[in-house]
This record gives sequence, C-alpha cells and structure tokens, in this order.
Amino acid sequence: MRREPFGMSAGASRLSEFERASDSGSRYRLRDLFTPLDTLLVSGGDPRLALDATDRVNLYGCAASPEPELWNFASSTASTISQAGYDRAALAREELVHKCLFDEVEVAFDARCEDMRSELRGHLQLPPRVDIVFSPSGTDSQLHALFLACAVLGAPPVTIVVGADQSGSGTSHTARGHHFSSMTASGLAVRKDGAIAGLAGASLALPLLQAGPGIAMRGEADAAVLHAVEAVIAQGAPVLLQIMDASKLGWRAPSAACLDEIARRWPRKVQIVIDACQARLGRRRLRAYLDRGHMVLMTGSKFFGGPAFSGALLVPKGLSRSIDRIEGIAPGIFDYAGRCDWPMAWTALRSRFDRRPNFGQWLRWEAALAEIGGYYAVPGAFRARVLAELAAGIDSMIALSPSLQPVPTVTGTAGVDDEEFAQSTIFPFMLLRGGKPVSIAETNAIHQALARDMNEKIGGSAADRQVAAQRCLIGQPVRLERPDAAPQAVLRVCLGARLVTEAWSPDTAEAQRNVQHILDRIAHVLVKIELLLDRGAVAATPVNSAFEV
Repeated sequence: MRREPFGMSAGASRLSEFERASDSGSRYRLRDLFTPLDTLLVSGGDPRLALDATDRVNLYGCAASPEPELWNFASSTASTISQAGYDRAALAREELVHKCLFDEVEVAFDARCEDMRSELRGHLQLPPRVDIVFSPSGTDSQLHALFLACAVLGAPPVTIVVGADQSGSGTSHTARGHHFSSMTASGLAVRKDGAIAGLAGASLALPLLQAGPGIAMRGEADAAVLHAVEAVIAQGAPVLLQIMDASKLGWRAPSAACLDEIARRWPRKVQIVIDACQARLGRRRLRAYLDRGHMVLMTGSKFFGGPAFSGALLVPKGLSRSIDRIEGIAPGIFDYAGRCDWPMAWTALRSRFDRRPNFGQWLRWEAALAEIGGYYAVPGAFRARVLAELAAGIDSMIALSPSLQPVPTVTGTAGVDDEEFAQSTIFPFMLLRGGKPVSIAETNAIHQALARDMNEKIGGSAADRQVAAQRCLIGQPVRLERPDAAPQAVLRVCLGARLVTEAWSPDTAEAQRNVQHILDRIAHVLVKIELLLDRGAVAATPVNSAFEV
C-alpha cells in the first residue's frame, strides 16, 4: 500500500503557510515537495529515468512505486523499488517538510544530505575521513571523478577504461569528458557526445573479453593495463585509470598486485578510480581501495536494490585536502552538480556551486539506504551462507538446462577480503536453440517477454500457462563484441541484497524455507525462458531496444 505523507487533503491548506515561512531568500519552495511521491522519485535524472507513457516503466522495466507481484532478479541492471524503500522515501519527505518550517529549503536539504553521508559511511564501515559525493547516477559520478582527478593530477588526464566492453554505455562519453545524454539531471538540454567545457580530453578503452571463440575474460589483463599506463605516461600525460570491480558479467580486473605496481612506479602521475557501481565487493576490500588512495564509484541501485538511479563517489581523505583548494573550475561541471552534492567539509569548492537541491536524487538515496541498512543488519555469516547456497543452486539449474549456456564468471582473484562475495552473484548465459546461440534480436524479445504475462501467447497445459503468466525481471541483455566472431548477447540472473534480507530469519528452519522459495522462483523464471524458446512465442525486436543503457 502506498504511503502518501502529510494527509494531502490538509496539505493544500498548510502549503501557503509553509511557503511564507521559507520565502525569505529561498529560491525553492515547499510546493516542490508536495509533488506526488512517484513523480519525485523519477525526477532529477537523465532521460533513462523517464517512464513510458503507456506502461509507466522506465527503460529498465521498473515502475516508480512497488510492484510486489513482479519477481526481480535484475540487480545487475535495476530493481523495482521495495515497499520498505518507498515508505522510507515517503517518511523522509515528511520529515524534511517539517524541518523546512524552521530553515530555508536549501539549508534543511543540505543538512539532510550530510546526515546521509554519515549513515552510508556507517553501513559500509568507513572512517569519517572518507568523503562522499552524491550524484543522480553512477555515470554522473564518473564525471565527478574526472573533474577531481584533473585537480589532483594538475593537468587533464588520459582516461584508461579497463573493461570498457562491460561498463555502462555512457562510459565511452564520460571518459572523454563528453555529455553522455541529451539532457543533464539538472534539466539542461545538451548535445550527446558533445564536449563538456573544461573536461574534454582523451581516453583509451581496454576490453576484457578474450579474442577467439567462446566468451571468457582475457588472461593477460594485468600486462595489458601496465602497458597502456606506461605508454600514456611516456607521452607526458597523467592517467586516470578506471578499473572494474565488478563488470556487467561479474568480472574484476586488473589484480590488486597490478594496481600496487602502478602506484609504486608512477606516484602522482596516475589516479586510480574503482568502478564498483555494482557494489559486489566486501567492505574490507572497499576500505582497502580507499586506504590505498583510490577513489571508488558506487551506486545504491545495483546489488543493494535501491531504485535507479543513485550514484556516489567515495573519496579518500588524502585527496580531499587538495580538492578543496581547487582554483580553476571546469565550467561544464556546474551542469552536473549542485552545492549539496559535495561534502560540507569542502567549503571552498561548495561555495562555487548553485544551491540546487535535487529532490529525486535525494529520495532515491533514501530508499537505497533503507536497503543497505536492512542488508547489513542481517548477520554476516548468514549473508555469506545464503549467497553461496543460492549461487550453487543457480549454477546447477543453468548447467542442467539444454537451452542455456553459462558464461564463465570466475576470475581467480577472490580472496579473504571478498567476504560474502567470494562467489558469483551475477550468472550470465547465452540462449541456445538446437545447440546454437539464438539471434541478438530474439534474446532481446525474450528478455522483454519475461516481464509480461505471456500465458495467452504460450498456451498449452495449465502448468505452462501458469509459468508463462508470471512477470519477472532479469538482467538486461549485454551485447558482447567479439574480435574474431559475430557479436552475441547474454542474459543474467542476479542475486541482490533484498533477496538476502527477505530470506533472513533467526529461525533456522524458516530461513531455509525462505531460501528454497527463492530457488523455486528462479527455477520458474528459467522454465519460462525455456517455454518462450520452445514455442517461438515472441517476435524478434530491434537489436538496440533492450540493451543495458
């Protein structure tokens, strides 16, 4: 049940009173917070967040309000908002309205964002010296990282993107300091792939996919990264090295030893940023990255299951001291950040930015924090055990299916600091018919059909119709461009934090029943895929219509 705060009928009579209380000097009024919650939750982002006029879902198939009847195994892409997340967002809005009776909207909003930084640090067990920059998406956070790297390195860097073939589609633009969409989260119309003033530069893409037949990670990733960094440094340019932990397929590269070697050989010439937007890494590993002086990109909307989009850049304290002394600021960054996005400790930098609250970004992070807090409230031993049991079950089911060919996910880099992520949480596979991969277009069509009631299209027995009727989301197709073979698309079944939270019970027997219930649902999803393949119940869709964006 949706929770609309305030009692909206009484809200209208109180609105003018609230606005009078905050009129002095404030550019933003409380009427903005009385916008329907569903509308606010999809505001303050780029066009990927917009809802389709007919189906009322975004490009990821997610609505603005909870859909408990829709099974979600799509956390590598995006998840529907949970009831707990929705309720948290509603309550947060109500609390902010009350605080705005005593402060300007921007002041109260800024204070709440700072409190959220403390809350996120607490959940992730990070020390106060780690600063957090919020953003509307992980793609926006990449631009923040580029902006800060320019300041730290003292010159525009060449961005080297490791795993460019498995990162977000916007990365090819942000790595060069270009606009990644036709509109910014602040509502400014821009030219996609046009240069951002003061940020534009060069980039180098390093794919992770091996050459030759099959789909697997290249074996010489460390050597390739070292060679690329060395070549750029030799040309006299500093480097922003963006590495992957984890990719759309769950891959990680390069190794920690490789990163340490780069830091040793080229101090003050290379700034490393970890793309951990999937958030599929242990908290010890996360702290280790920050302790080494690396920036970290993350989101609350992938593994943690908050609503898309909610980005953050984690900045180690050693960098923060130099960042706040930035003098020349790339003018284009003003279109991608407001004052409240930056930590309060960065007083000099913040003073240059507009006091522009992004209510949609804030509320999506409120919902994400509800998921993150709920996940880490579950005992660590249970988290690890459940993810291991679910992983083993999914691996077995995919292996037993004649129509699904698993894609390798083990990279050989798992260690003690991976904690519950020592095993895979993303399970990619190709679709087969007669032992051969189906077309990219049909893979797209099947992915879209999974989210719809297909019982009339499939027909057959009552059991088949029941399977076909269930709506479910799995990870969107990933298009893999192979150097020596035709491109192929893979789908993904994903484990996310919400599944662990929902499985948890202090009663061991009850918890085991919950885990089995999740496995039963996954089996149901795979059977629906089998039916769609067997019956030819879907028409191929255009090849670009369903790829992850």
